[in-house]
Amino acid sequence: MKNIVVLTGGVGGAKLVLGLARILPEEALTAIVNTGDDFRHLGLHISPDIDTLLYTLAGKANAAQGWGREGESWAFMAALRELGGANWFALGDGDLALHVLRSYSLTRGETLSQVTANVAARWDIATRILPMSDDPVATLLDTDSGRLEFQRYFVERRCDPRVQSILFDGAEAAVPAPGVTDAILSADAVILAPSNPFLSIDPLLAIPGLRSALTQTSAPIVAVSPLIGGKAVKGPTVRLMTDLGMVVSNESIARHYAGLIDGMVIDSDDQCDMPDIVVIKCPTLMTTLADKRRVAQAALDLAARMRS
Repeated sequence: MKNIVVLTGGVGGAKLVLGLARILPEEALTAIVNTGDDFRHLGLHISPDIDTLLYTLAGKANAAQGWGREGESWAFMAALRELGGANWFALGDGDLALHVLRSYSLTRGETLSQVTANVAARWDIATRILPMSDDPVATLLDTDSGRLEFQRYFVERRCDPRVQSILFDGAEAAVPAPGVTDAILSADAVILAPSNPFLSIDPLLAIPGLRSALTQTSAPIVAVSPLIGGKAVKGPTVRLMTDLGMVVSNESIARHYAGLIDGMVIDSDDQCDMPDIVVIKCPTLMTTLADKRRVAQAALDLAARMRS
């Protein structure tokens, strides 16, 4: 298979993309990234999921936490706290440089796609990284504490408020970023990363043109479940499923993607009784590079099996 597209967001998604990048030829992989988490903070345009993927593929990610930069320093945050500035969202010194450059470039008329491509080229990243859209889309959560922007819910409130519903402001009017539709329509396989389905994948699916391309593509669409033993490795997936009245299971994940996916990769010790899709098993915990390659290969094998 020469053209693989992965829809991704967050740390789990970045791990799978890294595994795919280590298996596939350089020109074969396109990652379409969630930007519903993007927001403005201290006047800067922050793109957390794009940055996590850039750092991961460039070998710059913090190995322990999976996001942010390795060897980060925090002089800016210390000075900000001294001045009484908003410090609930931590910006490391190296990380800050990327946000400043992005914000400056956007004010000069560049698009998010162009800024992302420029950084990827600077860091010799061969994988094509595309934002889901150059138009603003904001993930908002209606909670028992009122409506919250994603980062306020996720970082400032640490996912504590109970979620009643999720919406994606701007998605209906947004168009896929340049290259997104063509990548999906020409793909040999489309993989949904083991990202949070509700916060990382759903924002992409909420863009009409992107969703339409997924329904039109002849490529098999395979999801990697974010659940292992009924739990998520990171993030509020299980908490959200509970808040939204869903049974925490692979079947629930499959039903959430019903009509879209053709198959799903689940952990070796898990079950998924869904006769409408093909399910295969492998150990899906991704700690080492070998783990990431293994899960990536399982997804590719499932897609190839379905193509044949």
